[in-house]
Amino acid sequence: CFIDTKGAYPGKAAEERGQSEAIARNLFEMAGLKVPVVCIVIGEGGSGGALALGVGNYIHMLENSTYSVISPEGAAAILWKDSTLAKKAAETMKITAPDLKGLGIIDEIIPEVKGGAHKDLKQQAKYMDKILKDSLMELTALDEIALIDQRYEKYKQIGEYSFPNEFIGVK
Repeated sequence: CFIDTKGAYPGKAAEERGQSEAIARNLFEMAGLKVPVVCIVIGEGGSGGALALGVGNYIHMLENSTYSVISPEGAAAILWKDSTLAKKAAETMKITAPDLKGLGIIDEIIPEVKGGAHKDLKQQAKYMDKILKDSLMELTALDEIALIDQRYEKYKQIGEYSFPNEFIGVK
């Protein structure tokens, strides 16, 4: 699955037409797929559109791509009522491949050719081909139940869990 989307449309009309349910349904269906799923963020992986596609046994990113639950502009508008603070929001949100690898959200960073992936598509495809082959070699050794379990365990490990009192500082 190649991911390159700004994300789902954030308007009222999209919600009235069931966009949230469609994203949720896609997450549900992909979580239960009985085949290996390898996702690569090849550009912008934004919002519900990217998250709906990003339920994989492995998630990889090109080194200059981004992946986030909301655009930096959207986050800045919500947090500081100023979308011009998008750069600050992006840094705070940790949406780059190195940040997300460090947080355990993605599995591998795929190097890009000098000047960006679009500069030499054949060479970039070779970099991506290697990681796809390696990922699929590992995953094809698993049976259907093991694939689903591996995917479940991967997502269960993402994030930090704490009790509400600890979160708000109450002892």
